[in-house]
Amino acid sequence: MKQDNYKSKWAELEKLSLFKKLPLTEQTDIKDICYDHLFTFQEFKQYVEVHKDFKMWNKPSLQTQWNHWSQQSSLKGRELKKHNFNKLNKTVNQYKVELTNYNSVLVKKNFPAKKIDFKTSPSEEKLLGFCPVASEKTVCCNLRTIDAVKNCGFGCSYCAIETMFSGGKVLFHDNLSEKLKNMELDPKKFYHIGTGQSSDSLIWGNKNGLLDDLMHFAEENKNIILEFKSKSNNIKFFLENDIPKNIFCSWSLNPQVIIDNEEHKSASLEQRLSAAKQVANKGIKVSFHFHPIVYYKGWEQDYKNIIEEIKKNFTPEQILIISFGTLTFPKPIIKKIREFDVQSQILQMPMVTNPEGKMTYPEEIKNKIFKTTYDYFSSWHDQVFFYLCMEERNYWYESLGYCYETNDEFEEAMLASIKSKVPLSLNN
Repeated sequence: MKQDNYKSKWAELEKLSLFKKLPLTEQTDIKDICYDHLFTFQEFKQYVEVHKDFKMWNKPSLQTQWNHWSQQSSLKGRELKKHNFNKLNKTVNQYKVELTNYNSVLVKKNFPAKKIDFKTSPSEEKLLGFCPVASEKTVCCNLRTIDAVKNCGFGCSYCAIETMFSGGKVLFHDNLSEKLKNMELDPKKFYHIGTGQSSDSLIWGNKNGLLDDLMHFAEENKNIILEFKSKSNNIKFFLENDIPKNIFCSWSLNPQVIIDNEEHKSASLEQRLSAAKQVANKGIKVSFHFHPIVYYKGWEQDYKNIIEEIKKNFTPEQILIISFGTLTFPKPIIKKIREFDVQSQILQMPMVTNPEGKMTYPEEIKNKIFKTTYDYFSSWHDQVFFYLCMEERNYWYESLGYCYETNDEFEEAMLASIKSKVPLSLNN
């Protein structure tokens, strides 16, 4: 296809959403290269994605490298394009096998503030659901969820919430107390219910009476253990009020360098651990989720330091569960990350496709991550319930040394452990 006949092709190419979000100067540079080499749609898409990746990873620009490859080659036309895309793929792979170095990058202060718009969700919207990433292909604890709030005020680069809800609209259920009262639960069954799947559990505090309603729900249903999962240190309500025994607060933990670069606007590691300590000192059970564990230069020592802090400042009796998980990306999340207008190195990782069609670390890296972090807790293995969150069966055997035969068995084991520390009882 000659350049003078390429205009109609270009009209389709430039509709690519990621391309349209680039600065005009970058769009112009890419358009010039695209015309020079008559990119197909797939070539254009790959070029734009890699261009954005290199920019996020703080690497030399793709345009600079592409021009260098062209100047160093005597090839022309299609052969030159093929040569350059081979170079591009090798360079991407080279960057991904290198351990990401976060020490020179700090983007938290530059992350754009979210404009929050509080709304109420339609009355007919379902309140009780299942874990949104539950799958028969992974080992699951059968977690139920109460999506009392939808959308989050934080901006974690890897988070699925960023793809589930658009803009800054935060939805609260209208008449939440009545919906909780009318929720159909089997009085002869125990439940583990989480509130932090569609939003951070603590970030909004008691806005709209949210925590008042959830505490009353827990008080009225002694057969549930209600989890508040967070990256916040907003614990004022829990310190100032009487809290039912069948609730617990959990914190997602990562080293501070990951919080600075990838968990924008969230509380610092020190703030999270301090909040957990204050809650535990009041007699409220706590838990910790190492999810997602990020594989980068210095990861092993950084996670070891966090675990040592936990073992120094908490007792096993104060902690109900500790989970491990790694980065796993459905394609919409990868697209969303690239559309963020900040530096992020979260995609600079070796990726493979798992049985669910999602992108994650290769098996050898995941086994190393899980076994290493689990072994750091070796003295607590018989006193706290440990598990892998939404991972395949083989990783359990390689890192924990065991696995449950069914998801129901997993759920029963978790609840049995929880009941040894929390006074749950079936409703009459």
